[in-house]
Amino acid sequence: MDNTETDMAGTAPAALQLPPPGRRGDPLAAVDTPCLVLDLTVFEKNLQTMQRWADRHGVGLRPHAKAHKCPEIALRQIALGARGICVQKASEALPFIAAGIGDIHISNEVVGGAKLDLLAGLARHARVSVCVDDARNVAALSAAVDSAGARVDVLVEIDVGQGRCGVASPTAALELARRIESLPGLRFAGLQAYQGSLQHRRGHAERALACREAGARARQCAQVLHAHGYASPIVTGGGTGSAEFDAPAGIYTELQAGSYAFMDGDYGANEWAGELAFGNALFLWTTVMSTPAVDRVIVDAGLKSTTVECGPPRIYGRAGLEYLAANDEHGIVRVAAGMQAPALGEKLLLVPSHCDPTFNLHDEIVAVRDGVVEGVWPIAARGLSR
Repeated sequence: MDNTETDMAGTAPAALQLPPPGRRGDPLAAVDTPCLVLDLTVFEKNLQTMQRWADRHGVGLRPHAKAHKCPEIALRQIALGARGICVQKASEALPFIAAGIGDIHISNEVVGGAKLDLLAGLARHARVSVCVDDARNVAALSAAVDSAGARVDVLVEIDVGQGRCGVASPTAALELARRIESLPGLRFAGLQAYQGSLQHRRGHAERALACREAGARARQCAQVLHAHGYASPIVTGGGTGSAEFDAPAGIYTELQAGSYAFMDGDYGANEWAGELAFGNALFLWTTVMSTPAVDRVIVDAGLKSTTVECGPPRIYGRAGLEYLAANDEHGIVRVAAGMQAPALGEKLLLVPSHCDPTFNLHDEIVAVRDGVVEGVWPIAARGLSR
């Protein structure tokens, strides 16, 4: 068989394998599209800003890796002082443990035999914690973990206003804490009190009030548990939009912020008035593939490269251009009257509207400093949603 054919397993020959979008030392202009680009200068400043904020207020920073799914990013956060990471699914933890990260919180309920067996296996290789809000799940979790000869920290999730997962009262939280402590393989470690929706309250004062209300619910629950002999060494929660208020509140022991490292269009729409200020570090690099009219060009980044549930991406650094609509493989860009349209083959930077699901559409991210590629990092947890 010559090198123009595939082998029996269907593997493409080297000549037909897709090269990376860029290589170390390449100028950004040479990077292929569509692909994610990370501005390392802004990224590193964002990491330092949040870590300093957490350190100043004596709370731990446990960045949420669901935002990026990239072990290299998590390792850089830990190197600056983060105590570990969060993931949202048991399977999502796998590449992070393989990369040497040894402290992982699954900030979600894990239900079902296969998933619980996977979680128990993870706990034999790293310190793992997980959330519960149902006594039946606690029993199943204990059975899986004990059978594997492992041990996990368990946090009772409380509903502090999201209306999603979590118990509704301190009494229910107390009952679960008792149940956790009574079963083998489990240790009651505290509370999760996260409200995602308040991260995106646009007004600064409105967001501050919502954070105080959520924190008060968490404080009340921790006090009730403490009065009955169940200390909560961990109270975890907070995010990019609430860290300003949660860190100094005196109830949270750690913050779960994730998007702060990158920022996106949705967080950019918030009113920011405090000390925390984050820049756009994440971009979608795209090429003009068609120029059909003076008021319209088409780029090669559509729905398979960016999500639009929080609105379309924003074109960065180019006045008079608006990303109007996304099709599967096309992005329609409107050119304002009197403005010069981008040329065929010209490349543009887009700011994704929602970074988390956008990361999940890509296999790698191109890390760039001063317009030159420093590395291409695998998004190794892409698609790991079990």
